[in-house]
Amino acid sequence: MLVPRAASEEPPQQARSTQSSNPQSLQLAVVFGLWYFHNVVFNIFNKKVLNFFPFPWLLASFQLFVGSLCMLFLWTFKIQNCPKITKPFVVALLGPALFHTIGHISACVSFSKVAVSFTHVIKSSEPVFSVVFSSLLGDTYPLQVWLSILPIMLGCSLAAITEVSFNMQGLWGALISNVGFVLRNIYSKRSLQSFKEVNGLNLYGWISILSLLYLFPVAVFVEGSQWVGGYYKAIEAVGNPITFYIWVMCSGVFYHLYNQASYQALDNISPLTFSVGNTMKRGWWNPVRPLNALGSGIAILGTFLYSQVASSKGGKKDGDACSR
Repeated sequence: MLVPRAASEEPPQQARSTQSSNPQSLQLAVVFGLWYFHNVVFNIFNKKVLNFFPFPWLLASFQLFVGSLCMLFLWTFKIQNCPKITKPFVVALLGPALFHTIGHISACVSFSKVAVSFTHVIKSSEPVFSVVFSSLLGDTYPLQVWLSILPIMLGCSLAAITEVSFNMQGLWGALISNVGFVLRNIYSKRSLQSFKEVNGLNLYGWISILSLLYLFPVAVFVEGSQWVGGYYKAIEAVGNPITFYIWVMCSGVFYHLYNQASYQALDNISPLTFSVGNTMKRGWWNPVRPLNALGSGIAILGTFLYSQVASSKGGKKDGDACSR
């Protein structure tokens, strides 16, 4: 005689799936929290340094150098297993590393020219760039996705608009940064899919090293002749060299930590979801005023709508939820 399954009882396969997804969801939430926290701290120290030492090319190179040292330390002491380096692997990373370099230096230039809030307002359009470039590279998105990202951009813009300043170099730097980071995310995700034995942290480690090799020679050419004089002026303006060194070091360490967390998130999410998550951290720089609160609410609504669209695609993995 067959005994009917209780209504509240899950099928064994579904129960196992639920149990396995819960720890993964919790881990992803923790990674997102660290990503946001480290990014906030990075922006604070990055802007402090640039206020006294307006040489974004050198600072951006130093931040990549710190990240490269961190990864070499993890690999040397076996804290993180070093991936096997092959020619196809290095070739596959040349593109993402170049786009990362473009995105990083453009953002750093923008931060040196305008208020942090202005750069984040412009960069809140990143999901649109992600959808556009993903579509050009063969992915397709339903109309609901296009509509769901608009409130996110509008909300984050409203949340930061009370401190907007305008500068053409700052504007173009933020826009170019959007393009660079979106293309980096798309091609990094494809690299993760092509080299499944390499996790996000190791992928970012090698991207950091290659980006440093791209950026530093150009930095020397662009502003190298001004570094010594700029250094002495910065020390004189700050008053305490130790304080200045701490700011510079913190900008490098937290730059690596926030990118490390973001690439760990990219292990489990699509490039578009990555861009949406990246956008959601951009509106929280100002004191909470009615306009800021309205913008935050609209952004949260947009994120909810996007998550509903993504989850309605039949339970597919996030990387495939709204594409192909």
